Amino acid sequence: MNVAVWIVTGVLAALFLLAGLMKLTKSKAELVDAGQGWAGDVPDDVVRLLGAVEMAAVLGLVLPGAFDVLTWLVPVAALGLIVLMLGAIVTHGRRREYLNMGTNLMLLAAAVFIAVERIGPQRF
Repeated sequence: MNVAVWIVTGVLAALFLLAGLMKLTKSKAELVDAGQGWAGDVPDDVVRLLGAVEMAAVLGLVLPGAFDVLTWLVPVAALGLIVLMLGAIVTHGRRREYLNMGTNLMLLAAAVFIAVERIGPQRF
């Protein structure tokens, strides 16, 4: 089961790495054109902050377990992504962006899986 948790962790980290980099490097117009319509409704600083939070979560998901240091950060990072995805689901729901909500639900499920496993049976 530990291998499955690592696989889900790697996939989730890769997806958030891409999403975070996109928010940190693309303009609001480019984000909106890429299907992230919410970005047009919030200040640039908020978009950049969300990208930085996603990048921090990537580091928290992978590095502690990989180096066996401060491993309690892995479930904390997963819990942070849970909160982030709940906010994203609400935001996309209000905007009637149902496809994005589905993506957020899948990411939420992966983060819940990691948090539960790393707090419980598959902790380091």
